Amino acid sequence: MGEFLPANLKLLCSHYRSVAEVCRKIRINRGQFNKYLCGNSVPTPFNLKRICDFFGVEAFEITLPTEQFITLIGVKSRKTSHSGEGTESQKMLEHLRRKSSPELKAHIGYYYEYYHAMTEPGSILCSLVHVRVDGPDVVYERNERLQIAGVEGEFERYRYVGTAYYLRDRLFLIDYESLTSNEISQTILIPSFKSCITRLNGLKMGVSAADHRAPACSRVVWEYLGQEINRSDAYRRVRLYDVNDPAIDEDLRARLAQAMVVHGLFVIA
Repeated sequence: MGEFLPANLKLLCSHYRSVAEVCRKIRINRGQFNKYLCGNSVPTPFNLKRICDFFGVEAFEITLPTEQFITLIGVKSRKTSHSGEGTESQKMLEHLRRKSSPELKAHIGYYYEYYHAMTEPGSILCSLVHVRVDGPDVVYERNERLQIAGVEGEFERYRYVGTAYYLRDRLFLIDYESLTSNEISQTILIPSFKSCITRLNGLKMGVSAADHRAPACSRVVWEYLGQEINRSDAYRRVRLYDVNDPAIDEDLRARLAQAMVVHGLFVIA
């Protein structure tokens, strides 16, 4: 199994910023992973499945001769680009674009997003969101970072990109994690009809980044920052907070708590 694995693994890692980032995302020991890259060791069946699931390949594919593996990855990419499903997806997106209200553009700008962290229950995660116009679409980028336990000042970083729509007095936002492409999340917000946007309430559904990959739904609040901000200063606030942290004010804490299960439905109170 190990003859072609190191070269194929290096090829897959080359699509990321660093091997260290890949190890953090997979949650695998860096020293052990280096042994796989050098050919000094082969993954256990459990670790091999984790690696393959992360990169979106099958176990038998990652052990193919490297030239064949490169061709296979290219074929997969072309099939994704030219399949009939892609055509139907474009039709769906065009339909949603036509139905979306121009009022969506009133919500262009930067926001802090707060919600109950799916990976760290009992914590509140603050992320930085930028909603902007991109041709005929309104798109957004959401940046998160999670503290690495036991390592002061070190964070795992996540970048989500997505599209926003305004349908029947609700904001619908759907995005995917662009560094690993292993997660999609959806957010629904209740727009502000005031002349000045401050905080928007809603619900967020996604999947925990932990190994159990549990689907979860949380109350979410977007706090408007403006159309132009100092990104470096704003990014310093992006992190996990304890629910009782003074940085989470009473209004924000109350908004995040205003959800309940009614007849089996998780709704905003």
